[in-house]
Amino acid sequence: SLLRERKVNVLAVLGLVSILLTGGIGLLQLDAYWLAVKEAAIPGMIGLVVVISAFTSRPLVRVLLFSPALMNVELIQENLHQRGNAITFEARLKVTTWMLGGSFLFSSAMNYFLATWIVNSPAGTPAFNEELGRMNLLSYPVIALPSMLIMIAVFYYLSRTIYELAGLKLAEAIKH
Repeated sequence: SLLRERKVNVLAVLGLVSILLTGGIGLLQLDAYWLAVKEAAIPGMIGLVVVISAFTSRPLVRVLLFSPALMNVELIQENLHQRGNAITFEARLKVTTWMLGGSFLFSSAMNYFLATWIVNSPAGTPAFNEELGRMNLLSYPVIALPSMLIMIAVFYYLSRTIYELAGLKLAEAIKH
């Protein structure tokens, strides 16, 4: 996207930094503790940014989920104002932001736990690489699946809130 749109994709940069850090830990033969810190740091930072955004005028939920690119924001806002539920909706958006931040903080904690539990060999050894592979394999059922379920719950909560407060079903609220 950098070449095509002249915009930096923050998630792509985080992914690249994560890969470089993992490789650097192996090449520099750092203690496995630093791998655990690295594994927890990136989702932890994202989670903190999401939670901190709850205290700003533009919480990240507005950018990621309740955005004009995804939702028919104008129609939803109109219905909320007609029903007198705009303030209640804003409070629920804040709860949604906390839930979204919580999913990243959960991922951070589980990444740290998984890394400290599985990776015990010195960096740069074949055993370290095997353990790293096992950690990555287990990260799908232990971290990715629960995180995805939390994200589904967040989106369900948001869609249920839109239905309760604006009277719009999900099909009406989503931009086509």
